[in-house]
Amino acid sequence: MYRYMAFVLALFTVTLAACNTVAGAGQDLSKGGQAITNEADKMK
Repeated sequence: MYRYMAFVLALFTVTLAACNTVAGAGQDLSKGGQAITNEADKMK
């Protein structure tokens, strides 16, 4: 029973960390896209 609980806790922790990483990557990509859009607008 303890092994099962430890496994579930470890899986939950890894999943939570992965969600934060993906969210951060999404924000970085969004900022990069905004920078490209801003530069394209300046060139018009």
